[in-house]
Amino acid sequence: MRTNGPGGNAETGQAVDLRRLIDGYRISQAIHVAAVLGVADHMAAGPRASDEIAAAVGAHPQSLYRLLRALAAVGVFREHEHRRFSLTAMGECLRSDAEQSMRPSATYLGQAYRWQTWGQLLHSVKTGENAFRALHGVDPWTYRERHPEQSAIFNAAMTANSRFVDGALVEAYDFSRFGRIADIGGGQGPLLAAILAANPQARGVLFDLPNVIATAAPVLEAAGVGNRCEVVGGSMFESVPEGCAAYLMKFVLHDWDDADCVRILQNCRRAMQSDARLFVIERLVGAPNEGPAVKLSDLNMLLVTGGQERTREEFAALFRAGGFRLADILSASDAMSVIVGEPV
Repeated sequence: MRTNGPGGNAETGQAVDLRRLIDGYRISQAIHVAAVLGVADHMAAGPRASDEIAAAVGAHPQSLYRLLRALAAVGVFREHEHRRFSLTAMGECLRSDAEQSMRPSATYLGQAYRWQTWGQLLHSVKTGENAFRALHGVDPWTYRERHPEQSAIFNAAMTANSRFVDGALVEAYDFSRFGRIADIGGGQGPLLAAILAANPQARGVLFDLPNVIATAAPVLEAAGVGNRCEVVGGSMFESVPEGCAAYLMKFVLHDWDDADCVRILQNCRRAMQSDARLFVIERLVGAPNEGPAVKLSDLNMLLVTGGQERTREEFAALFRAGGFRLADILSASDAMSVIVGEPV
C-alpha cells in the first residue's frame, strides 16, 4: 500500500500502519453514525440502494451514500453497482437483532459526551486529573442520572456487551453450591440472569443504583429468572445486601481508585459470612508489549471514571486491604478473568 503524503512523498511500511492508527477515530465515528441511524437493519434482506436507506432512516441521500461507501472501503458494508449496499459478515454485527450485536456499543461509545472526554487525554496525561469530571463537572454516574436518555443508551450497551462474556463465565466456574448469589453493581442483571438460568436451585440479589435497577425487570424476565431474583437499590459505598453465599462484581472495581475499591471490598466483607466467596470479574493487565485492549481500557478509566485496570499483584493488595485473601484467578476468556476472594 502506498499513499501520497505532504510534498508528494510516498508513505510505505510502518508509516502507513501508523497513519491507519492515527485515522482510526474517523472510522469509529462513521460506525457510530451508522449504528445510530440503524442502517444495517435496512440491509438485512439484501442489497439496498443508498437513497432508499436514506429515506428510511431520515438522512441526506448524498451524505449517507458517502458514509456508506467509506464504511464499505473498510469492510463494514459492501458496495455494488448503482449505489447499492449490502452487509458483510462484520456489518451483520451492526444489526439490532444480531446474536452479538455491536450496535448498542457503537451507539454509546460515539456519544458526544464520551467523544469530548477522550479529546481531553492530553489534559489527563499532563495532570493526572479525571478528564470527565474536569469537562462535565460531575462523575459519569451523576451525569447519566441527570440525562436519562444517556443512561438508557449506556445501560443498553452494558447489557449487550455482557452477552459476550457471561456465557464464558458460567462455563468457567461452577456456581451450583451457592444458594443465594448477589451481583453488586450488576446493572440490568444480565450476568446474574445467566448464572441463575444455569443454576435453577439458586436465588439472586441484583444490587445497583436505583435509577439503574429500575430497568432491570425485562432482562430478568426474558431469562426466566425474575421470580428468583430480588432487586435492591442502593450505594455500594454505604452497604451491600447481607447473607449471600457468593458476591459478584463484574467490571466494577476498575471504575474506582484504590481507596474507593477498598471501601467497596470492606462493605462486601462486612456483609459476608466466613464461608462466603467473592468473585471479581475484571481484565488483568498483562506483560509489556501485549494486550492492547486492556491497556487502552486503562486509559479509558483514567479519562472517564478515574479508575484503572490492574495487575494480579495489584488485585492481591486490594483484596488484603479489603479483608480478603486472593484464593485463585481463573481465565474465563481472553478478555476476562475471575478473581476469587476468601474472607479473612
